[in-house]
Amino acid sequence: MAGWVIDALLAAFFGGLVAIFGKIGVKGIDSLTATMVRSLVMAGMMVLVALSARRLNFQGIEGKPLLFIILAGAAGAASWIFYFRALQTGPVSRIAPIDRLSVVVAIVLSMLLLGERPGPMGLLGAALVVAGTLVLVLAP
Repeated sequence: MAGWVIDALLAAFFGGLVAIFGKIGVKGIDSLTATMVRSLVMAGMMVLVALSARRLNFQGIEGKPLLFIILAGAAGAASWIFYFRALQTGPVSRIAPIDRLSVVVAIVLSMLLLGERPGPMGLLGAALVVAGTLVLVLAP
């Protein structure tokens, strides 16, 4: 199995844990505070991982790459803020599928902004993600 597939599966697994741990953790506290604590833990872990792998190198991060890294960070922060706010009042079983519509958003934006052209199977997959989300969210 390709390394990126294993990484993607691990990302999905840990992403699922975020939903469960987040739902339990946000109970009774402000969702913005929970998001901030999560962000601090993530930042600390990222520094430790980068240092231990000897891959913390800021050389060459300037101009356009820096701008888009900053924009990605801002978009990620906004995602987490709204995700934790949703977890505070809604069911994980419905919030998580809606959150995964980010896959469809990424596909559409990759077409509009990056010129990527998914094939028929890619478009079918995106449609199935939307359909699956609707089934999960609208289920009684």
